Amino acid sequence: MHQQPFPLSRRRVVLAGAGAAAALLGPSLGGGTARAAGRSGARAADSLQPYASYWFPDSLPSGTPGAGITWRSLAAWTPEGDRDLAFNTATVPLAERFTPVAANTTARSGQARISALAAFDHTAGNPSQGSATADYYAPTHWAYIDELIFWGGSSGEGLVLAPNAPVVDAAHRNGVPVLGTVFLPPVAFGGNLRWTRDLVRKDAAGRFPLAAKLVEVATAYGFDGWFINAETDGGDAALAADMQAFLRALRAAGAGHGLRITWYDAMNTTGQVGWQGALNARNQPFFQDGSGPVADSMFVDFRWSAQRLADSGKLADQLGRSRYELWAGVDVESRGWDSAADWDAIIPTGRDHVVSYGFYRPEWTLTHLPAGRTPGQFHAADDRFWSGEGLDPTRPAGTGGGWRAPAVAVADRSTVTALPFATTFNTGHGLRWYEDGAATSDAPWNHLGLQDRLPPRRWSVRTTGRRPAVSLDFADAWRGGSSLLVGGALDAPATVELFPTRLPVDSGTVVEFAHRADAASGPVTVEVAVALHEPSAPGEPAPYTYLPAGTVEPGSGWRTATVRLGSLGGGTLHALGVRLTGRGGAPVAWRLGSLAVRETAGRPAAPGGLTVTDAATADGTTSVRLAWRRAAGPVRHYELHRVLPDGGRRFLGGTCGAAFHVPGLSRERGEPALVLEVRAVDELFAVSEPSSVRHPW
Repeated sequence: MHQQPFPLSRRRVVLAGAGAAAALLGPSLGGGTARAAGRSGARAADSLQPYASYWFPDSLPSGTPGAGITWRSLAAWTPEGDRDLAFNTATVPLAERFTPVAANTTARSGQARISALAAFDHTAGNPSQGSATADYYAPTHWAYIDELIFWGGSSGEGLVLAPNAPVVDAAHRNGVPVLGTVFLPPVAFGGNLRWTRDLVRKDAAGRFPLAAKLVEVATAYGFDGWFINAETDGGDAALAADMQAFLRALRAAGAGHGLRITWYDAMNTTGQVGWQGALNARNQPFFQDGSGPVADSMFVDFRWSAQRLADSGKLADQLGRSRYELWAGVDVESRGWDSAADWDAIIPTGRDHVVSYGFYRPEWTLTHLPAGRTPGQFHAADDRFWSGEGLDPTRPAGTGGGWRAPAVAVADRSTVTALPFATTFNTGHGLRWYEDGAATSDAPWNHLGLQDRLPPRRWSVRTTGRRPAVSLDFADAWRGGSSLLVGGALDAPATVELFPTRLPVDSGTVVEFAHRADAASGPVTVEVAVALHEPSAPGEPAPYTYLPAGTVEPGSGWRTATVRLGSLGGGTLHALGVRLTGRGGAPVAWRLGSLAVRETAGRPAAPGGLTVTDAATADGTTSVRLAWRRAAGPVRHYELHRVLPDGGRRFLGGTCGAAFHVPGLSRERGEPALVLEVRAVDELFAVSEPSSVRHPW
């Protein structure tokens, strides 16, 4: 992906050659099956660490890979030979979504959508299952995103990237497909045309082996398709024809698995790289030819203009394709919400949208923050990026020439359609890990697969008084790493709208939640806000009924409240929130730690056969790989704990899969053996009995 002008610093991850990558990225670690590897010598504990997979199409670069980089051939990959497959496989199915009545009068359903192209870590050394830091890009505004592209790649590391499982599991839980990346870089950044030729090479029968291999990788790893970015110049029309035929073969092979392709506007029908900034005759065959669709969508290069996008939309119409399958690139990597864009060329106000838009590197909301940044600072920036400076999508600002936040133009969507539904407002990273209001690990962490479904409208608050501040907060939690915090002077009741839903309710349905008032807060009276009908029009409030849930006093700790919905009769719950009332206008600091809508409750079945499949020791610490049999019945995820000599338990991590790597364990005083447990966790966050294993020191 290329844009003029682009200084090297903007491209540090994806375009740097081997030497530059080492200088810019610093050391990173790679592992797995390889034809040429960058590590040798005695086996160490870090040899067990699994990483997200990356490959070259077939032939490897000349020379020696940089430290911590492993050169692999995709052509040589097999599931059977992939020692990290169990750690990299996503297991959460892609959820179905619905579009509720829009939060405002400017967002349009069925029109412009968003493709987000984000880099989560280095190409090499991207841990498969999270890591011991809270400083991580944890996207949560899935309601506005239509596809996520797992971006990266460099000529010094690898060009084909499979998304790691935590990213896919979090996206799928919110109905967002995730695409891996095939990146063929410009010659100026180490690109070599032989890698393009490797990719589109045919076998003796005229088939495309690497098209089949890409489908095999996506289905084995559990993600949704590929973003193809061919930017290596020097080809000819014959190579372009081969690329077009390769795309058609890839799409045909993946169709039965529900896979999709997004093509980047770079190579054109001459075989040269000539970014068009449009859908036109020079790149149309990579999007659609006379036989029908070739790619499912196209990411239009940043060179677009208002006229080019208008013409592109018309051409898509003429082809019988949706114009909203064209993503107009908007580069936000360097300036975020200060990025210049002709928004009216994409999403004009007062008339139909022209095309969709694609954010290049929205992780700016994290990376622009200074050293020492906190998760709370990141989420505050991320909320502003997606919701706008006013932080209320029901009253969005920004329909002029400045930043036009997604909430202004794009209708949000929801996956909250079935019982039971529950959230603990866990963002997938944190400074500690909490269970039932108590910290069971003081270590910072990230693992997006543990992220909950979160309120999509940040933050919709309706009150006749002063508007309280609402945020995702990391200072305390009921479960996971964060809670929802409402703070400020409540001089009038305030309704915090949390979830658009499509939940069936009857006389046995209850809403259950854990909450508390911090020590500095005044008393808070809480009501559950439930609506059995849609709002009357976009931007209007839902017709809530308010059900009393009691008053919490400051410093009284976490309380669990249960509110029965039987008085409402049966029907469909369309909206869910809370109404808070303070006392005498005193400031409040009220936390919501969990929220569930359910009929019955129980415990999931336990997993079985927890086994240490591999172990290694270095510098006085031991790392282990674990595997277990999945529990019978529905399971949200699994959690791993260490049993301490005094009988206490320490949280080690969690995963949606059935294998986990635990690094850097040290022996406790008087501990004869390491004792580990795994438990299944269901959708209501009920926890099973453990499966345990002892491993001698």
